[in-house]
Amino acid sequence: MLVRIGDVEHLEFEEFYQESRDACLRAVLATTGDRQLAEDLVAEAFTRAWMSWRKMSRHPAPHAWIVRVALNTRVTWWRRRRHEVALGGHDAVDPAAADGADVDPALLVALRRLPRRQREVVALRVFLDLDTETAARALGIAPGTVTAHLSRAVAALRGDLATVNSQEGER
Repeated sequence: MLVRIGDVEHLEFEEFYQESRDACLRAVLATTGDRQLAEDLVAEAFTRAWMSWRKMSRHPAPHAWIVRVALNTRVTWWRRRRHEVALGGHDAVDPAAADGADVDPALLVALRRLPRRQREVVALRVFLDLDTETAARALGIAPGTVTAHLSRAVAALRGDLATVNSQEGER
């Protein structure tokens, strides 16, 4: 059987997609808090990955590349939309919309309270399990900054989630 190079690339990408999509989706969802938006962003990022697969497949941290592209796409979309007029209640984030994402809705609410950079660090370090150096390169910041943001985020999340758990226990 003759296998063409394009077929091999397609199989490699398909394997990468199958093994990476859920983790990347959880990371982007943790950052955005919006399931539909996260799915759209991840789909766009994987489309871009396929378009440049020969180069992207050699990237040292392809999962981080996908998440970074998804988050950059979100910024681009936001810049285009910021001049649009929002209809009351239609752009609100619904934590219940995260069903099926394997992320606790209370955690998503707590993550949304974090500053953007802390959410990004949590997404890369926790949801994608990247090391500090790789996360720093993906975000374009120093490793010490990643560590500081992660420490602050964990402290804030611990406080928020402890409050939620104690309130649920009182009921």
